[in-house]
Amino acid sequence: MQEIVEAVEADAAERKRIVNRLKRLEGQIRGLQTMIETGKECEDVLTQIMAAKSALNQVGLHIIGHSMKHCLMDDQEKSRDDLIDEAIAVFLKYSSCIK
Repeated sequence: MQEIVEAVEADAAERKRIVNRLKRLEGQIRGLQTMIETGKECEDVLTQIMAAKSALNQVGLHIIGHSMKHCLMDDQEKSRDDLIDEAIAVFLKYSSCIK
């Protein structure tokens, strides 16, 4: 029973970390809006766009890592090979959109 409680608490903490990262990203996007509205230099705007894109990619990779460690391992109905295949498919699908 204690293991279940710890797993639920860890999952809630993980969701909180992800939401906090997204809130920081939201602040970056609002900053970009302000930069555009105030006529900042294109290079400065593009630098901030790259930073925001990188931050979003990191959130995605963090979620994939969490999924591989927890969500897939909790699926007792699938074989180990099926779980690995599923994890690879998710990673490849996500990584193909990161350029």
